[in-house]
This record gives sequence, structure tokens and C-alpha cells, in this order.
Amino acid sequence: MSQPRPDEFKPPPECPVFEPSWEEFKDPFAFINKIRPIAEKTGICKVRPPPGWQPPFACDVDRLHFVPRIQRLNELEAQTRVKLNFLDQIAKFWDLQGCALKIPHVERKILDLYKLNKLVAEEGGFDIVCRDRRWTKIAMQMGFAPGKAVGSHLRGHYEKTLYPYNLFQSGANLLVKSVESVDTKEHKLQDQAQRQPAQTPEPCPNARRAKRMKCEVGVVDEECQTPDSKMFPAAEKEIPIPVKQEPVESKEPVIEAEKPKSRYKKYVAPVPPSGSGCVLVCGSGGEEDRLLLCDGCDDSYHTFCLIPPLQDVPKGDWRCPKCLAQECNKPHEAFGFEQAYRDYSLRAFGQMADAFKSDYFNMPVHMVPTELVEKEFWRLVGAIEEDVTVEYGADIASKEFGSGFPIPNGKFKVSPADEKYLKCGWNLNNLAMMKPSVLTHVTADICGMTLPWLYVGMCFSSFCWHIEDHWSYSINYLHWGEPKTWYGAPGFAAEQLEEVMRKLAPELFESQPDLLHQLVTIMNPNTLMAHGVPIYRTNQCAGEFVITFPRAYHSGFNQGFNFAEAVNFCTVDWMSMGRQCVDHYRMLHRYNVFSHDEMVCNMASKADTLDVVLASSVHKDMVSMIREEKILREKVKKMGVFLCKEAKYDHLQDDERQCAKCRTTCYLSAITCSCNPGVLVCLHHITDLCSCPVTNYTLNYRYTLDDLFPMMNAVKHQAELYDDWSALVTETLEAKLEKKKGLPVFRSLLAASESKLFPDNDLLRRLRMVTKDAEKCASVAQQLLNGKRQTRYRCGNGKSCSQLTVEELSSFVRQLYNLSCSLPQAPLLKDLLNRIEDFQQHSEKVLADKVPSVAEIQSLLDVSFDFDVELPELPRLRVRLEQARWLEGVQQASAQPATLTLETMRRLIDQGVGLEPHPLVEKAMARLQELLTVSEHWEDKASSLLKARPPHSIEILSAAAEKASAIPAYLPNCLLLKDSIRKAQEWLQEAKELQATGCVLMIDSLSDMVLRGQAIQVHLEPLDRLESLMVEVQEWKESAAATFLPKDSTLTLLEVLCPRCEVGNVGSPKRKAKKGKESPKSNKKKTPRLNTLSDVKKALSETKDSTSAMATLEELRVREMEAYSNLRAANESKLLPTADSMDLKVCVCQKAPMGAMLQCELCRDAFHSVCVRDSSDSCETQPWLCPQCQRSEKPPMNKVLSLLASLRRLGVRLPEGDALHYLVDRTVNWQHQSQLISQSCNLPELEERPGTPPTLTRWASAPCLTPEWNRTSHAQTVFYTEQRCIPLQGLSQDLEELMVDGLLLQVSLPEVQSLYHVLLDRASSQQTNRCMSPPQDESADCDQHTQFNSQGKNLPLNQTRKRKSDNDVPHTRTAFAPLCESILCVCVCLQVDWVQCDGSCNQWFHQVCVGVTAEMAEKEDYICVTCTMNDGHE
Repeated sequence: MSQPRPDEFKPPPECPVFEPSWEEFKDPFAFINKIRPIAEKTGICKVRPPPGWQPPFACDVDRLHFVPRIQRLNELEAQTRVKLNFLDQIAKFWDLQGCALKIPHVERKILDLYKLNKLVAEEGGFDIVCRDRRWTKIAMQMGFAPGKAVGSHLRGHYEKTLYPYNLFQSGANLLVKSVESVDTKEHKLQDQAQRQPAQTPEPCPNARRAKRMKCEVGVVDEECQTPDSKMFPAAEKEIPIPVKQEPVESKEPVIEAEKPKSRYKKYVAPVPPSGSGCVLVCGSGGEEDRLLLCDGCDDSYHTFCLIPPLQDVPKGDWRCPKCLAQECNKPHEAFGFEQAYRDYSLRAFGQMADAFKSDYFNMPVHMVPTELVEKEFWRLVGAIEEDVTVEYGADIASKEFGSGFPIPNGKFKVSPADEKYLKCGWNLNNLAMMKPSVLTHVTADICGMTLPWLYVGMCFSSFCWHIEDHWSYSINYLHWGEPKTWYGAPGFAAEQLEEVMRKLAPELFESQPDLLHQLVTIMNPNTLMAHGVPIYRTNQCAGEFVITFPRAYHSGFNQGFNFAEAVNFCTVDWMSMGRQCVDHYRMLHRYNVFSHDEMVCNMASKADTLDVVLASSVHKDMVSMIREEKILREKVKKMGVFLCKEAKYDHLQDDERQCAKCRTTCYLSAITCSCNPGVLVCLHHITDLCSCPVTNYTLNYRYTLDDLFPMMNAVKHQAELYDDWSALVTETLEAKLEKKKGLPVFRSLLAASESKLFPDNDLLRRLRMVTKDAEKCASVAQQLLNGKRQTRYRCGNGKSCSQLTVEELSSFVRQLYNLSCSLPQAPLLKDLLNRIEDFQQHSEKVLADKVPSVAEIQSLLDVSFDFDVELPELPRLRVRLEQARWLEGVQQASAQPATLTLETMRRLIDQGVGLEPHPLVEKAMARLQELLTVSEHWEDKASSLLKARPPHSIEILSAAAEKASAIPAYLPNCLLLKDSIRKAQEWLQEAKELQATGCVLMIDSLSDMVLRGQAIQVHLEPLDRLESLMVEVQEWKESAAATFLPKDSTLTLLEVLCPRCEVGNVGSPKRKAKKGKESPKSNKKKTPRLNTLSDVKKALSETKDSTSAMATLEELRVREMEAYSNLRAANESKLLPTADSMDLKVCVCQKAPMGAMLQCELCRDAFHSVCVRDSSDSCETQPWLCPQCQRSEKPPMNKVLSLLASLRRLGVRLPEGDALHYLVDRTVNWQHQSQLISQSCNLPELEERPGTPPTLTRWASAPCLTPEWNRTSHAQTVFYTEQRCIPLQGLSQDLEELMVDGLLLQVSLPEVQSLYHVLLDRASSQQTNRCMSPPQDESADCDQHTQFNSQGKNLPLNQTRKRKSDNDVPHTRTAFAPLCESILCVCVCLQVDWVQCDGSCNQWFHQVCVGVTAEMAEKEDYICVTCTMNDGHE
């Protein structure tokens, strides 16, 4: 960001901006009166109406035509105008001598001749500056850098340009009065030439001078000059100063053709001039080539007779010193704005204004920043080399063209929605003449004061510093357009502003004392602010009001094309200010806009209509007016004026009754003389009327004093009530010491003003303010007395943001005693102040103690809560309290090492770091830090010892733990180290005891001990051996599992080795429990049932020795045999063909039996061959077991014995080992039992049977037929078994139990296979005998197999089965009786009950084979399946 130039304009501070609510906006005078205390401090303020207040623009745009004022910006600024006037005088001086002034450049800047002349004059003049060599000093004062010989350049330019002019202004004799000889003349000429360089004419044109960059005084061709031009060339060019052309009278007519000759040739004609015939000064007519002829008076002068002398005759007009003095001493014309030559319409002016701004800034008008326009404006008004001219349509009468606001009965038609603006108080047509405005009592319409004026502005058009007429208020509303920038100074700074402007531009005020009332002079606000004048600014945008207050100087300029309207108004508070203004105008000899005395008398004549405030103000003004009038009339009378006459001055125009001296509008009285009756003076200037005797004067009066007093009394009576109240308020406010009234008196006065509707004036506002301050002080004092802070905002540190300091409290107590009101809290607060001082003394004593106690400091802090003041001791006490509490906490923590953790130490250290430095704190911090360092070291060391791999020995850890125990702190890792040592010692003791007992360990105890030893972070020598033993046990279990468990088996080793807990459908313990409940044998419980494998494992683990384990497993075996007995009977019964068993589910797939089936030899359940048969199965030489019954690989006995031996070598008991032991015992017992049973049943020696099965008969190889099966509604399914099973009928219970027990063994024994074949061969031989014995051709029938298809048709394999007669079959048969007709019959050598079919076949069947009980055979008819199917097809 670029730095601003030193001379760049710096905007003053902003004035107040008010945004009234709709309620406040209703009454403009009430709102202005409300904001006056604030706004009058800045002189101006801005008011933004509420949103939605947008009056229509009612001015007739087409009718509005005006002639604007021409404003040259650099002539507006006072100091710039002084410089320009000075340059005009210099230029005129040289122009009258035939030379044109060209301003020189120094250091590439235009030389400020005015400043140079002023500085040289302040230093004592040219001669003194040259004598004392002060040119360098002057150069530095003008802003030039030292050391560049600028002083010599300034001297040269001053000597050429300014010195002759100053000699002329000083009145020195420029001419030599004595006649001297030629030698003396030549000597003098040389001397003058040395003192003042000769001014050589410069015939070259301006372009050439600009190229040389030199500015000298010389003669310039008059044809190259433009007398009327006011524009300066650019800074780099030489700047000719224009001169106001004065007409020069010529004594003789000059012929036009001879003009050039007379202008450029200044030689005297050969004929001697008329008169004396000699040259002035020297009196000689010689040296004709050096004679000059004055163009004013035709006198002749030698060039060397002039001071300074001239070497050559100048070109152009030349005037002698006498004519020069005559021309230069002419009085200056008063400065004022010129009127433009063109009449503008509003639209044409706007086009011109927008074009000017757009061209000047080279951008669209709406994009030019207001700050840029403001800086450029103040730059232009201060630049003498740039002449920018603008036009301003100011003071356009709204009465002629119509106001911008709508008015009743106006030409602008107002819509119903906008009718509210007709009577709105902010309508400037209404504001000035509203009842609260005293201007309503002025009878005449004053354009611009009571009638609004219109203002049409363009960019840079300005209104200069001024105050309103009669120091009244003004209000300006910007209807539309670009902003208007305002500057204002408060009324109290008016005289200061005037003094500064007189000081900085005295030349202007010498010629125009009332310059500031002409509205033609402006001065940079930065200059005024530099001299201590308070200046404020604002940007007034469209739709906003700007209000100026009485005697507030204001100025400004327009940012662009806009339309504004303004009017004056006066409120009651202005009355005294208005009378002061009249006296001020009298001193300045300025005319009045209206007569103040006349307005006051008009109001007094209508006293009964005035409100109390206005009546009171009028009364005060009339008292002053009558007093002054009485004094003046008595003075006039004493002077000798005895003639009196009544004069109706209110019937005269204002200009007909103005004082001839001071131009004051007379009303109450005036002095006239019979010599000139039309001329009058006020009573102040009676001596300035005429030269006639005073006795000839006449006192003209409007009212006698006797007439004025009743008018004043009427007003007084109207204001009496208010005056009494006002006097009482004044007395109350001015009371001193014990005469002061209490707060209730002030409140009662306020209540009286409200009840009697007294206006809101300065006195009431002061009373309200004093009362409010007293109430506030009383409230604060009461809070301080109560020590309450609830009503204040609390900061984070507990300090109230609005707390008073002790000094402020002391000052506040003094303020309470200085109040106009007497408060009862004042003495109490004084006592509070004394207690606070005692608290401070006690605090200092406590703070000085070396080791203060926490309780004592806390008690002081508790006491401080009663003081709602800011005590400087409190922060120190809080700091000391924190230190004491911290030290106490450190002491308590150190006293209990068991609770002093690392975190506690770190927390205490962190807290100590945040404390203020103190020796005790630092000492405790050092001890804590040392303890923390040692503790952290041992904590880390203990942690590393515990985490070491391999672990350290118990001796090393014990030594470290012993050292760590000396640290007075709670160290978790060290405690863990000690605990690990304790556990290690306990574990070693336990291991030692186990080794001493020599008992066999249970695997659970061994595993628990190993796990506990591994968890201890100490090196334990026995642990390695135990871990090796665990590894060996695990390897044994893996070896046993590989021996017994098939591939992908879901069973565990223990589950395979132990007798079964659950028999049947695995995974249905509830169902098994139900079956067990139904079984009468299951109710015989000797010990708690082992229902699950986990129960078995738990029971085995809890046994103390192998004997107990064997007993538990034996009990489990008994339950297993019982369960299998029930299961085999149930499975056998469900396979019997019954008419109501159509929903039978078999096999692992739980579907109906069909096709090739297999029957498990152990559980006797049926399975589909395709579901359970493996394609790799060999010829059936072994009993077939279903997947649920075939649990292991059944290794040979030698492998089992090898596993058991290896386990015994390990010396560890485990459930699997007990189960394996029991399995071996069970196997051996079975072998012994099988020998006994085989001998009792005359069975061949089982162990002597060959390893391969005997050759089977056709029954063994041929598939057995299955009976027909009725599933649903006479539907039939045919199935058969691929492998024969040992028939249960006729089989003794011992053989059956022996066979089942052998099949349950998880060891492969040849005896089991031999027993199976023996039983199977035996059943085959019995069946063969039975088939060969029956009569007729039953043998043929027995060899045939009938297969039934699903439609119930008979498909004989060999031949059709023959019927038997009913008499051939007895009810009871032997084992060798004729064969049962059921294809499911497996009964061998048994006595069974028979049943005959009651259908068409009359066949005989075993009751058990067809599922008929004896009771059913007795009571019901039995029809076989074949007959049932045949009947259904028929």
C-alpha cells in the first residue's frame, strides 16, 4: 500500500448519524431537541429516515430552468486566492512596464513567489537577507533540500522579479532628482548594472521558453498574450500570469495602422516634445536612443535614469513610475461568483455534469469513489497552476419552480398512498412554519429561510464556509443524485474558525471584513484542524437529511449531479442565540433578514397562545430587549433629542427602515433628521446620522415603554408557572453543602414537569441528567456497600469489568459529596473506603510474611468479597494463596508416599511452573523434580527388567526391587516387580513340593502351573522341564488322535475313547432325556448323570486316582449299553410294516426307505445305500456300522497298548489317558467274557476262526426282500437290504450284549469279527432248514423274491407264490415250523404267534413280522398288504 503524500487530504472524523424509529420520526422538533445535546457538539449531524419513508419528487422538471454560478476552484480557497491576488499584482506591475511575468521553476517545481516574498519580508527584507546570508534558511523553509545551492537561485529570482515590486510598494523614490554629468550617469549606470542584472527582452515565443525551462522577467509580444485567460499551463511549462486589463485613456487619437509602431518602438521622435523640451529626472534631451516614452502620460525617461536601469527599450506598452503608481493603487473589486452565460434545464445540466465528471476521471460517474473525489477536490482548490471551472445551480427559489416535496394544491398530483407526505413534519415546506418553530411569528415569507431553496450540483461544485442567517438551524434533504460531502464546526468554535481564517488570509479580510458572510471563501479542513478548530464530516446520500445547528460553520461540495433542498428553522433554545446574532451583525454592519425585535413583539402580542417554554424564553428576551431599549432612549434623551413620534415600522419594508450605519433593521425605535427624512439610524449610531444639531433629531418609536411592559407581563404571566418551577430547579441545582436537597426532591421536580407538561428544554434535561446521575451514583454506592456483583458482567478471573479502583472509589466518594443532590450512602461509602484502606494495610503485612498460612490469606480474600472495588492487593493475595496451597499440597503428598504417583508429581510440577517465582516454591520444585527423575529412572528400569527376554533371575530382580523400595513414592512398575518376585517364590515353592511328593500330576494342574509360571516375568528353572512335559503330552494326544480319529472327524479323542453319553440322534439332548424318562431302566440313578462330554471330562479331572476314573467310565459304559438296547429295540420296531406308518423317516437324509438299504448292526437303524455306502468299500466281511456308530478307526490292540505305555512313561494323568486305560481294560474284559459265553453256548472257539469269513450260502449273497410299505393312501414303496444282519429273534440276551459290547469297542479285535460270522452263519443255517421243510412247494416259494413297484403290481422273480390252506398253519409253531409269508420275517428257531390274512390269500404271518399284537389278532380282521393292494386296484 502506497504511503499518502504529506500534502494529501486527510478526512476529518465523522459527525453523528441518527436513525430514528417511526415513533421518534413523528415529531421532527422533538427528535431534534432530543439529539441536540449530542449533535451540537459537532455542529452538523446526519439523519436517516426510517426505511420506507420515500416522498415523491414533486418538482416540475420541465419548467425548472436556472442560470448557474461559475466557480473557479483555486479561487475559492482563501490562501490560494491570496496567492493568486499577489501574482496578479506582480504580473500587473511588470505588464505596465512592458514585460510579462513568467513564474520560474526551481528543482522542477514552480516557485511559490508569494511564499518567497513573505519569508523574505519576515526575515527583514532583501538587503538584510543578503547581508546575513539567510537564503539557505529560506530555501529550507520553502521545502527545498539543503546542499544544492538553491538559495542562490532563490536570490536571483527574487532580485529579478520581486525586488523591484517591493521597492515600488515601499514608496521609495525610484527616480534620480538631480542632474548629473555624463560620467556620473555612466558610473551610476554601471553600478546599477552590477547590482541588478539587465533585463534583456525575450523575443522568442512561449514554446521556446518552455523548452529552455527558464523563467525570467522580460518583454513579451503582446500578440502572444490572452488577456482574458485564466488557465495556467502545465507544471513543466512557464506560466504567464494574466492581468486584469484596465482601459488606458490616450491623449491623442491613434491611427490603427500606427498601433504596431507605437507599441513596439519606444524611441522619441526627432521633434522635441511639447512643454519644456527636456527629459524628466535628468532634464537633458540627449541620449535619444535611450529615451522611453510613457504610454500613459507621454513623459520621457532615460533608461539609465530608472531604478533599476534598463539596458534596452522594452517592447510593448511601458508606463512611467507615476502612471504605474496610479494604476497599481486602484482599489480591488470585491470577489464574487459570476453568473454563467447559459440558461440550463435540469436535464441539460445533468448531461453536462455527468459528461464533466466522466471525462475528468476517465470512468463512469457511478464508479468514481467518493474518497477519490474528495482528495481531488482539495488538491484542486489548493493548486494555483490548475484552473478547473465548474457550475453550481444554487439558491433556486422553490416558490417559482416548485418544491421537491409535494405541497397541497400544487401542480404535482399526489397519489393516495403519498398523501401522508403533504402534512409530514419532515416536508421542508412545513418544517420551518410548524408551531414549535419561532419563525412562524415572522410575518414575511423569507425565501431560503422560511421558504425552501433548491440546489442543483455537479462534481466539485461547492458551498463555502458560512453560518446560517441569524445563526439559525438549517436542514438539507438530498432528493436524488450523487452524494454531497459536508464539513462542519460546532457553534462554540465559530469565533476560533474566524480567527484562524483571518490569521491565514488577512489580505482578504482587510478588503472584505464580512468575507465569511459572502459564501465565497473556503479553507482546507486539514488547515483548520491543524490550528485547533474541531472539524467533522459526512457524506449525505440520497434520501438523507443533514441538520446544522446555530452558529455552526459548514461547507462542502457535491460528488456529482444531484438535487437538494434546504430551509431554515428556529427552536425555542435559539432565542438567546438570535439576539446575540443581531448584535454581531450590527458590529459587522450586516443587514438583517428579519427584525428580531419585531418577531418577539409579535409573539408577546399573542402570549395566551404560547406554550410555557416559549413564553418563558420570550419573557427573558423581552426583559433584555426592554432593558437595553430603556437605556438607549435615556441616552438619546440626555443627548438632546426631545422630539418623539410614533412610527409603524412593521408597515414598512425592511430596506426602508435599515440603519444607515450598521444596516440593522429598526423596529422599536430609530432616529431621523428633518434634513433627510428618508435616512434613519438606530439608537446605537445616533452620531452617524448627519451633521445637523441633535436637537433637530426625532425619536421614532413603535411602542412606548409603557406599552412594552404590559406585553412583557402578559408573557410573564403565561410563563410564571414554568418560571417558578424553573427557579426552584435552578435553586435546587445550585445548592451548596448542607443546603443540598435529597434525591426525592429531584424526583418530585421531575414528576411536576411531567404532570404539567413542561417542555423538554436544557433545564429539564439538566435536571433529568443530574437526577439520573444521582440515582446511578446511589445505586453504585449501594452495590459497593452491599458488595453485590450480580448485576455486573464477570470476567474469567472473577474480576468485574466495571469495578472501581481504590483511587476511583475515593474519587467517587468525592463525587458523591460534589453532587447537587445529597445522598445518604455518601457517609456509609466513606466508612467503606476506610475499611478498604485497613484491608490494604493488613494485606501488605500478610504479603510480607515469609510463610503465610492458607487460612489467613483465604480469610483476607473472603473479606475482599464485601468490597466491590478493584484492589491491587487481590492479585498478589491470590498468587500467594496459590503458592501456599501448592506448598501445602506438596507437603501432604510427600507425607503419604504410598499415594505419591508419578502423575501426582508431574501435576504438582506443572502447577508449580505456572506459579509466580518464590524461594519456597523453587526449593520444593527442585525436590519434586529430583524425586520425579529418580522415580522415572527406577520405573523405566523396573519395566525393562520385567520385559527382558529371556527373563532375569530372581536374584537380580530382588536386588533391584530392594533398591527401588527406598524411594518414597508410589511406583507401579517397581510394585509389579516385587509382586512378580513374590509370585515366582510361591511358584518355586509349589514346584518343589510337587517334586517332593512324587505323585502323578493331572494335566489340568500341570497346565495351570505352566501358565502361571509363564505369566511370571522371572526366570524359573523348573518351568522349562514342565513346558517340555506339556509338549510331550500334546504330542501324545496328537499321536493318539491320529491313531483313533478318522480323517476330517468332528469328534474329539476323549469323545471317541469314552463310552457314549448320548445315543441316538446326536445334538438332541432334550429328546434323549425324554426317551430316558420314558424308559423304566433310566430311572435307576446311583450317581449324578453325565449327560455331556464336558461333564465326563470334568468328572475325570476331578477324580483323585485312576480307580475313581475307571469307576466313572464303567458307570458310563452301563448307561451306554442300556441306551443302545433301547435304541436297537426302537429301531427294530419302527421297521415293522404297519398300515399307519406311512410317514416313516430313516437314514441321515430323513426320508422314506426305498431301494437298496443298509441296516446298522449296532443301532439296527436303516440307511439308504446311496447315502452312506462308500464306493471304495470292499466285500462285506465285517459287520456294517452306520456313520454315527462308526466313531473311530478302531486300531489294533498292540497300537493301543503302545500308546498307553508311552503315556505311563510321561507320568501325567489326563482324561484321554484314563479313557484309553479304561478302553484297554474293557477290551480285555470283553475278550474274557466272550470266552465264557462261547463255551456256554457251544460256539466254536472265536479266536481260532480264520481271518476270512466262511463261504456264504445263497442267502448271504442274494439280497433279502423287504415287505411292501404303504406310505400314503395305498401307495407302495419297495426297498431291500444289501447286507444281512444278525437276526435278533432267537438270539440270547448274553450273545446280543456280547455282540453289542464288542461292536462298541474302539479297538479292532478278531474275536468280534469271528463272533459276528458265527452268529450270522448260525442264522443262515436255521433259515435254510426252515425253507427246506414246509409242505407242498413252499421251498420254491422261499427261493423266490417278489418286487413290488410303485403301482402295486406283483413282479415274480422266478415263480408266483402259492397259497396255503387255512388248516395247514397252526396257531403256535416251533422254530422249525413253516416259514412266515412276510418278506421281513427273520424269526429263527423261536416259538412265535401267528396270524392269518382275512383277505383273499389266507396266508399265515408272524404277528411280530407284520406288527400285529395278540389283542389285535383276537378282535380285528387282518388283511395283508397284498390283498389290500389287490382290493384297491379292483
